[in-house]
Amino acid sequence: MAGWRFLRSSFVATLSYLWSGWGAIASLLLFLAVWEFGGSVYGDLVLPGPLATLVQLGALFDMGQAWPELVTSARRALSGLGLAVLVGSVLGVIAGRSITAAALSRPLVTVLLGMPPIAWLVLAMLWFGMGDATPVFTVIVACFPIVFVGAMQGARTVDNKLTDVASSLRLPRRMMWFDVYLPHVVSYLFPAWITALGTSWKVVVMAELLASSDGVGAALAVSRAQLDTASSLGWVVAVLALLLAAEYLLLEPIKRHVERWQTETT
Repeated sequence: MAGWRFLRSSFVATLSYLWSGWGAIASLLLFLAVWEFGGSVYGDLVLPGPLATLVQLGALFDMGQAWPELVTSARRALSGLGLAVLVGSVLGVIAGRSITAAALSRPLVTVLLGMPPIAWLVLAMLWFGMGDATPVFTVIVACFPIVFVGAMQGARTVDNKLTDVASSLRLPRRMMWFDVYLPHVVSYLFPAWITALGTSWKVVVMAELLASSDGVGAALAVSRAQLDTASSLGWVVAVLALLLAAEYLLLEPIKRHVERWQTETT
């Protein structure tokens, strides 16, 4: 009976994952249809269609220009995102379990959330110059408060009755963390991580546009100067493709696995 229940839950989870993929494909097809219509109305000079953009993007890959810039931007975005996720998750959980830490951190997090990334970018340019440190730092300060707030809310909203029962049963500390706290906290962390992932790419491209000689942002600056709309859209499409791949091929399977783990633990 238990084996049948496990097979059924795995089958339902697989169907749900496939359906989420088809839903994403359907929304992309709708977007491409609207884009094609806009291109037919305004012309290739203003808004090249999807086909013209993909042809230009393919040409950038054939010329060997695309991969180095994409790898550079990905390295910067993921470096800043990784540090923000690590530090923000740990400190957020600590703040969520401590009223004093939450009170002390609240105004700081409000300032970080309210300050626009472009302001941090200007300061980073003054502090670090035109190297890798400027976009990485800007990504960290833009993503950290998002992750921190998600972790803090997850830790604060853990059911106190559940923790009281676990304490009265004298569960080991490891079991308390992995079977009581983490299943609940992770449900808040994953949306924060996905939001931070999108923010990291937006911020790194903006930082490279203004403060770097390489990366996708710098390539966009060149295509803008040359009034090459097709290349600009090609770079945008490449970044979005990497972003979607990271979400659906990396984060989404982990999310499905964690959701099954949450169901089993409850």
